[in-house]
Amino acid sequence: MKHFLLPLLAVFATQALAEAPEITDARASRSGDTWRFDVTLLHPDTGWDHYADGWRVELADGTVLTTRVLAHPHVNEQPFTRSQSGVTVPDGVDTVFIRSRCIVDGWSQGVTELKLP
Repeated sequence: MKHFLLPLLAVFATQALAEAPEITDARASRSGDTWRFDVTLLHPDTGWDHYADGWRVELADGTVLTTRVLAHPHVNEQPFTRSQSGVTVPDGVDTVFIRSRCIVDGWSQGVTELKLP
């Protein structure tokens, strides 16, 4: 019975130690009627089984303006920056929130506040 529980405990311990991708920098720039977002993430990617797989821009009420999907791990490129252009931000909005995602743990609970220039 003990041999059966050890692998199960290892899985739970690994999940408990997992960290959400950290947003180390976020910038926004306006081009005409749309915005470009550049977001830098730091995450202990281990390969295809565990990596930061995206970020999104949200309004204060949780409305998602855009989602940037990251299609592969960045094991040897940490931290790394990816961009998303052509994002429409409603008139009057001066602050957005960036939320990161990990393929194992899903969307992070915390967000990074970004004041629009």
